[in-house]
This record gives sequence, C-alpha cells and structure tokens, in this order.
Amino acid sequence: MTLVTKPDTAHSHAVTVAPAMTSAKLAKPNLMSVEQAKGLDVAKMTDLFKAHLNPGQLHFMKLLGFHKIKIERAEGMHYIDQNGRKILDFFGGFGSLALGHNHPRVLEARKKFQDEKRHEIGIAFMSQYASALAYNLAQISPGDLDMVFFGSSGSEAMEAAVKLAERAAGPARPKIVYAENSFHGKTKGVLSVTDGALYRGEFKLTENTVRVPFGDINAIENAFRSDPAIGAIVLETIQGGGGINKAPAAFWHKLRALCDQYGVIWVADEVQCGVGRSGRFYAFEHYDVVPDITAVAKSLGGGKAAMAAMIARRDVYMKAYGTPKTAMIHAMATFGGIGEGCITAIETLNVLYDEGLIENSADTGAYLLARLEELQAKYPKIIKEVRGQGLMVGLEFHDFSQTLPMVLRPVVSVLDDKLKGSLSGFVGALLLRDYDVLVAFTEYNRNVVRLLPPLTCSRADVDVLIAALDSLLGRGIVSIVKDFVKSQVK
Repeated sequence: MTLVTKPDTAHSHAVTVAPAMTSAKLAKPNLMSVEQAKGLDVAKMTDLFKAHLNPGQLHFMKLLGFHKIKIERAEGMHYIDQNGRKILDFFGGFGSLALGHNHPRVLEARKKFQDEKRHEIGIAFMSQYASALAYNLAQISPGDLDMVFFGSSGSEAMEAAVKLAERAAGPARPKIVYAENSFHGKTKGVLSVTDGALYRGEFKLTENTVRVPFGDINAIENAFRSDPAIGAIVLETIQGGGGINKAPAAFWHKLRALCDQYGVIWVADEVQCGVGRSGRFYAFEHYDVVPDITAVAKSLGGGKAAMAAMIARRDVYMKAYGTPKTAMIHAMATFGGIGEGCITAIETLNVLYDEGLIENSADTGAYLLARLEELQAKYPKIIKEVRGQGLMVGLEFHDFSQTLPMVLRPVVSVLDDKLKGSLSGFVGALLLRDYDVLVAFTEYNRNVVRLLPPLTCSRADVDVLIAALDSLLGRGIVSIVKDFVKSQVK
C-alpha cells in the first residue's frame, strides 16, 4: 500500500492508492505433455521410474523382464508392446479386467458421457449415476444386501466395511477376527487385518484384532465363545494373496450359523474373487450363504475406471449410520460415486450378463483347471497342486529341492526357504520372454503362479497357456534355471 501526499490550498492530507491487481506471470515448470509421455522410450521410462516412483521395485521388474517392455496399447486378452508383439494376459491386473482390455461397449459409454459433457463431481447434489449403480448392485446381490457405499479402491471399500461392522457391533464389541494369509488392503485400517509381515512393516496398527487359521471353524468358534468383545469377522471368500486358498462349503455354512448364534457381523471380502471371477457374481454364492457386509472393486471399473463398492444389509447399515446425526460419519469421499466411474461400472455389469461372462468364467475356468491337472500328472515332481474356482486359479510348484534329482535334494533343501518363489519367478519370466504369456504371482506363498485372466478368456487362450507351460516345463529344471540366468546377463 503506497501513501501519496496531495497538495491542497487549505489542507494537505494522505490519499491511499491500491496496488495493481495483476500478478506476475508464473514461469511454467518443465512439464511433459501427453504426447511426450506417450513417446517415452523404455530407457527414459526406466530412468523416471527409478528417480520418481519406486527404485526398489525396479529390481524385481528386471528379474522378470518387465523393464524391457513398453505397452503401446491393449485389446481383449492381449497387450501389444513397442515392437508389435502380442502378449497373452493371464495376469489380468490382479483380477481387475473382467471384460478384458478396452471393451468396446465400455469405451462407447465413456465417450458418450464425455461428448455430452455430463457432470463428474455430484457431491453437492444427488447423482443419477451413483443412484442407478447402487440400484444395480442391490439387484445383483442376494438376500438383503442393498445399502451401497462407493469408493475408488478395494482398500477404501474394505475400510468402509470394517468401520461399518465396528459401529454396528457397538462399543462393547470392538474386536475383529481375521485369517492367516489374508490380504485386505494397504491402508492402515485394513492393514490391521492383513496378515503380511512385509506390508505391516513397523506401522503402529490397531490392536483390536484376533488372528485365526483360514478355514478353521473350530478356531473361530473358540474365539467367539471365549471373547464376548468380538463383534466382527473379516474373510476373503477365496484368498488371493495367500495362494488361491478355498474353504469347503461346510465351513461357510457353519460360519453363518456361528455369526448368527453369537451376534457377530460377517464381512466377506470379494474385491478380487467377486464380479463374476469365481463363476458366480459373488464367490460366497457357491455356498448358498449371505454375509452381512461385502465389498467389490477391481473389475467393477471395467478396466477403465477406479471403482469400488461396499454393500451391506440394511439393518446393519442403519444401525451404524441410520440417523441424521450419524449419517455423515462415513459418507462418500469427493470422488466416491464419480460420474464417469459409475457409468463405466453400470455398463460393465450389463456386459457381464449380456455376454454371459460369468457363465464363461465357470466353464472356461473348469477347462483351465482340467488342463493344468493334466500338466500336474505329467510333471508331478515340479507341480505340487492346482486349485481355484472359475478364472481364479493357482498353480503351486514344489519347493526347489524337491524338483531336483534325488542326490541333490539334501544339499539344496536347506536353502528351500530362501529359494521360495524362485521357480515360479523363473517360469513367469520365461513364459513372457519366450512364449508371450503374462502370469501373476502371490504375496505369501511365493511358489504359486496366480492366473486371473479376463472373463472373456476362451478355451483357445487356455490351450496357448498350456502349450507354453508344457514346452517350458519339458526343458527340465536345470535348463530352466540356465535359461533364466542367461536372460539376466544379456
């Protein structure tokens, strides 16, 4: 503010003059454009990843050969790299690509939404898109699962589920049961019920938890009986990160009965195994039981949007958030129910049923399991077990020492723990390098190759995978190791 003295014949007085309202133009940082990002080569991508994203992760990407590949586009069951090579996708974004890559109906729905300049952020008003998607999920969900909360990730949906369960259970029953080898997310709340030392690290987590073996109904019953402070139990219906683990039908029937008997709220995590992956929309539907709360994500976004949902029984939801005083305790965040995400999910759900993809998951999944069992019979010293449901399948290898000639086993067996995951890593890397097939792995049982292809997967796609595995395993363990080592020194 500047003071200016203006002369006057009678008086002199100070006059204030406002400063100029225009600010100096900000210098634009050295930003990349979209086209420049598209044009990055592999070497520059690697430099930027190492400098700004996760240099430690780059180590594992190099081991698997991922660092040599730049994906230019993707369609259906395939990625296409910088050299025009088509890579068959049995990884499936950890189960987030039920419709495959860039399904035409999803692309068209999103393009129309954009062309018509419809609203994205509807937090100040009711959203017709969020309302319609919530209705659709209620129509799909069995029993009285009909109250919906939207988020952007599985972790967010599971956070909402755990918070809802704790509030509905009441302050006298804050304890939550979870399972060994579980994975429910990496945010701090659900990290407390995620059974992974790597992810839990040294974070200070909530202590109101009780850990039990997965699928052990006696341990659960003992916990419920001995600790009246237990108000909820959180379980994946099929454990993904644990190595594609299932519990028998009798377990789920007994669990439902125990929860009813002791008044415990059952939260079913269907983030990975839901949205049709198991051959039913929800994996728990195979057992003719209904949880109190469930959560889906990943494939709900049709491979084009980050979408997640918690779906709860109305009485449970209303107990926690059913009054004006409590309604906003855990209301949707800014991007919960975002317009384009919701219409993408609406179209995804319609495509699932219109194109019979849930039935295809059941049929093609059964074919995949049968073909893998043939390989297990052919290579019993390499393949320990094949298991799964629908297009959520695990291929478990023996510990490394057990795959070697008998004379070498005693020497190598002392290293089995350190070598755990090495064979699955060798196989995954060579499948990609030599056969153009991409597979996934699991967090806890590192001997397991995880197969989560799009639900559009055909028997012909399965045959390509089986032929590649047969050819690779037919080399023998010694040759596989040598071939992998050669790939690392080139």
